[in-house]
Amino acid sequence: MLSQSKGRFDLLQPLRKWLEAIEVEDPKFARLLCKLIPSQCPFAKEIKFCQRTILRIPPLCKLNPLYDQIVYLRFKALTYLVDVCGENVLLYS
Repeated sequence: MLSQSKGRFDLLQPLRKWLEAIEVEDPKFARLLCKLIPSQCPFAKEIKFCQRTILRIPPLCKLNPLYDQIVYLRFKALTYLVDVCGENVLLYS
């Protein structure tokens, strides 16, 4: 498989396609996805000393080659819970 934009072989393309093809059709599965996939990148940190920020570590999630597919899967789960189940998704923020 050649990536159209990069013109090189993409080993993760089958995994990306598989993640994108996952259908969320079960409330328990949707809730599990919302609990497992964080709403914000857990790696962004600020190191403070005496109320002053001395080091800021940016979110590193974008370095994950499957980041977009995982975030999209969480979005599909949230959408399912709101549209089909009528749940309040603020619980999963």
